Amino acid sequence: MTRRYKRGLVVGKFCPLHRGHEFLIRRAQAACGELLVISYAEPCPPGYEAAKRERWLARRFPDLRAVVIDAARLAALCRAAGIGSTSVLPPDAAPDDEHRHFVAWICLDLLGLTVDAVFTSEDYGDGFARVLASRFGHAVDHVCVDRARAAVPVSGTLLRADPHAHREFLAPDVYADFVRRVAVLGGESSGKTTLAAALAARLNTRWAPEYGRELWEAKDGRLDFDDMPHIAQIQVAREEKLAQEADRWLICDTTPLTTYFYSREMFGSAAPTLRRLSERPYDLTLLCAPDFGFVQDGTRRGADFRAVQDAWYRAELGKRKIPFHPLEGPPERRLAVAESLLAGLGFPAAGRFNDPYVD
Repeated sequence: MTRRYKRGLVVGKFCPLHRGHEFLIRRAQAACGELLVISYAEPCPPGYEAAKRERWLARRFPDLRAVVIDAARLAALCRAAGIGSTSVLPPDAAPDDEHRHFVAWICLDLLGLTVDAVFTSEDYGDGFARVLASRFGHAVDHVCVDRARAAVPVSGTLLRADPHAHREFLAPDVYADFVRRVAVLGGESSGKTTLAAALAARLNTRWAPEYGRELWEAKDGRLDFDDMPHIAQIQVAREEKLAQEADRWLICDTTPLTTYFYSREMFGSAAPTLRRLSERPYDLTLLCAPDFGFVQDGTRRGADFRAVQDAWYRAELGKRKIPFHPLEGPPERRLAVAESLLAGLGFPAAGRFNDPYVD
């Protein structure tokens, strides 16, 4: 296939990166031998930081050259280019020409390149192309793609208001970053698996079962030291995959912190990989109390060990300054308390706040 342009350009905030952006980028890729994507936002909406936007672009377009900028990244680019005085990110509300000249400066001074086409879905693209042409010293075309938003009828403003209500406009691996993870911890025979499954069913979402239990059974209880970081890695990988299928919440039956406990209990230490994974953050941590009769299923160590686990969780969570919520009493009460806690972390409904960010 013959590409019409040598190098094209797409500029956007991508807060978040949605299907409309992806449609634009793919159309630009089809027309260019090389495509450059530049992303910046000033101020950046909370939850859409540069690292996250960079991760989305890398997930969706692994072969794309993407430059995602915030103040710190801009300073680093200036240093790398040998530029002593750093430029300042223009605010979103700055005049159009300020943004156009800023992008031209990025291309010429920081990246050492020019483009011969700029792709947008906006009327401002013609003026953008004229400024770039004047700075680059050669013609720059404006290619307008789906100006009427007929192919993908969505906007960043709509998605920022409630990404869950409009998740069909987000790729699953982008939507996964909006899913909140709930950690369910507890000693042996403390009801955590029962609670995790029941809570997921009540919320009509997914839950991540405990992989360590599966491997324990598969190996007849003969785990070795190297199994421990492997268990944590598989647990995290499953969480990431299930988050793409979840709805608002992912309920996690245990976390790498549990594997860290067992590694220290069984082998006296934990591998560096496991120590790092044990610090994985969760949006809500629930601790199931050992306040009902111990049930022996043939693999558990006993009620005394369950008490040791509970004490360790409380001490370790406190040492790590991780807030947690003890759940006590019968399953129905625990489920009700967990639901109320999740309701307290609810998401704003569409239209609840005034969004100052343009798409």
